[in-house]
Amino acid sequence: MLIALSIIGGFIILTFGAEALVRGASAIALRLGIAPLIIGLTIVAFGTSAPELAVSVKSALAGNPGIALGNVVGSNIVNIGLILAVTALIRPITVHSQMVKRDIPIMISASIFVWFLLLDGDVSFIDGTILFSLLIGYLVFSYISSKNNPEEVDIDTKPQNPLFSIALIAVGITMLVGGGILFVNGAVDLAKQFGISEVIIGLTIVAIGTSMPELVTSVMAALKGQSDIAIGNVVGSNIFNVLGILGATALIHPVSAEGFNEIDFIAMVIFAIMVLPFAWSGFRIGRREGAVLLAGYLGYTSYLVMQVV
Repeated sequence: MLIALSIIGGFIILTFGAEALVRGASAIALRLGIAPLIIGLTIVAFGTSAPELAVSVKSALAGNPGIALGNVVGSNIVNIGLILAVTALIRPITVHSQMVKRDIPIMISASIFVWFLLLDGDVSFIDGTILFSLLIGYLVFSYISSKNNPEEVDIDTKPQNPLFSIALIAVGITMLVGGGILFVNGAVDLAKQFGISEVIIGLTIVAIGTSMPELVTSVMAALKGQSDIAIGNVVGSNIFNVLGILGATALIHPVSAEGFNEIDFIAMVIFAIMVLPFAWSGFRIGRREGAVLLAGYLGYTSYLVMQVV
């Protein structure tokens, strides 16, 4: 009963948190003249990735590297194969040219680089330093690019008090972190009752649980016609996950890849690569592309289920 309440309660908190975050971020973008894409790639992406950070650090310190690494790898797969797919199925996503030319290639490169770092079996303190430094570089580059290439901001949001907008963002992020952890704790307890391995839990239940903010936020943003925030959230979250979250976790405690199969890292890279041709074709990810991504995710999940059985 308590497990069910934890899962349901966590999801409800996540829903309200995502709504507050999108409203606050959209209003800030409108008032400051910042393109929604940049907001999606930074504030929203970081906010929705906060549960991954909390869970990965907590798991690494508790001696559960399978959950820590599985959470990052699995979340990146879930973000594209499930969240981006479902969002596109609900409402086709318009993709900005900047996303295709810069941010998606960066996401792909970051995924391949992390796979390379994991070839020796772990992500060390030095690896974590490199990853986190790359994240700082990406954020600085994004900020400078947005200033050098100002774009017209078109958000269907009425101007509101900036302090209220900031408060909404803060409340939204807080609810996303709290709701995400509550959801994950309930899901992990449920999985452990069935004797599922730590790695599988990290790649599936924990990954889906900590990615619930991205799902709710992206769907709500798409429904509001803010597709830049929707896809920026997914791509930005994936970049944050591999560079920021895995990097920060490794700085605190080395992250071991023991128990993982090569297919898990390959799947993360393949899903990242798939986004590029889909987004490049007409600068739009429609329902057909969403269906292909979802089919790929269901196939990967079936493979993981077979490992359990």
